[in-house]
Amino acid sequence: MVITLLTRAGCPACARALDELTPVSLEYDTTLEIVDVDAAAAHDPGLRAEFGDRLPVVLLDEREHSYGEVDMPRLRADLDAAR
Repeated sequence: MVITLLTRAGCPACARALDELTPVSLEYDTTLEIVDVDAAAAHDPGLRAEFGDRLPVVLLDEREHSYGEVDMPRLRADLDAAR
């Protein structure tokens, strides 16, 4: 499974989400991708248009999982179910 964190520079909530997701991705041996929506807008403007006002956004295998904050109980349940 791939956990993707959509973020932007200077976003305190995004930094907290990264701090929460890093150990979980190691625990579950998943890939953790970090995507800055502002930087990605150069080649994918739709990403910032869709998610830019709700950051941080967590995607699980490219599907929206949570936004604003990490829904850790739900994320762990979904990762456990995928094992």
